[in-house]
Amino acid sequence: MNALLKEVISSPYGGEKYKVQTVFIGGGTPSVLHGKDLEKILDGFKETFPYMANEDREWTIEVNPCSVTRKKLSEYKQMGVNRLSIGLQSAIDEELKRLGRVHTKEEFLHTYRQAREEGFDNINIDLLAALPGQTLNSYKESLEFIVELEPEHISSYSLIVEEGTLFHQWYQDGKGLPDEEVEREMYVYTEQYLKTKGYNRYEISNYAKEGRECRHNLVYWQRGEYLGFGLGASSLMEETRFQNKISMDQYKEDPGKKENIKKLPLKEQMEETMFLGLRMEKGVSRIRFYERFAVDLKEIYENSLNKLEQGGFIKWRGDFLVLTKRGVDVSNQVLAQFLFD
Repeated sequence: MNALLKEVISSPYGGEKYKVQTVFIGGGTPSVLHGKDLEKILDGFKETFPYMANEDREWTIEVNPCSVTRKKLSEYKQMGVNRLSIGLQSAIDEELKRLGRVHTKEEFLHTYRQAREEGFDNINIDLLAALPGQTLNSYKESLEFIVELEPEHISSYSLIVEEGTLFHQWYQDGKGLPDEEVEREMYVYTEQYLKTKGYNRYEISNYAKEGRECRHNLVYWQRGEYLGFGLGASSLMEETRFQNKISMDQYKEDPGKKENIKKLPLKEQMEETMFLGLRMEKGVSRIRFYERFAVDLKEIYENSLNKLEQGGFIKWRGDFLVLTKRGVDVSNQVLAQFLFD
């Protein structure tokens, strides 16, 4: 915590040059922290960086039901946090056990109600799809449980199976994990059902009520500038990407030292603009692309655009290039078409 605070207050980007619009405290489980520790970090941010006016701020903290208390929620509110992201993952206790989660559905519900009672009116709930032992019906049960609570935002991601994990072994052995067709049905159901309940899909895996999109994450998808603080955190500033040390000992020794510093070449900037921007429902603006790179999107990607349009994977909506429903189904393959090499 001391190293993190030191990194914050010694940032070369502090002062009047930049104005902070959003803060997202996440990665791991920040709700394990004592309130006074988090307050110390936020005070460091406030002293180092000028902020937007109170009404324009979006300050999010990720919380897990078993590590947050009513007292902590009250402290977050007093510190200026105005958005919560609660990790439910599933409303089926058996699925939570298989995931290694230590909370239950009822414990989540208790946390959610306390958050509302403390005055939080902007809450995201995380849900996972394609879990071990999960069926389409059990996924529907979890999603419908969440919707009944009327959160402002819902994130529904497919479980990423990492090599070297038990889940990866199950995947190789054909045990317990839904197949790709079931996973696709979960995705289609999510979009269709949430639309009827007033949630718009504004990014491939994210749904929000009108005006409640996560502004912080939009910065990533729109390739805005952001600073990451803490162990292994990444940043993108002035078209340069850099990362903090991932070794705890090295980080504590010199919290401000960066590695993997890379000035992004123009082609890489274009690639990222395309494969991040097309994740959004709004898509990529041809005008903004030209303003940014002084080249016409239709010219530089002529072959890819023709092929994808003919295949029914992309379309133009006025000035914006967007994925079709067919394109969303195979989005990874579509987005790969915008890589130059």
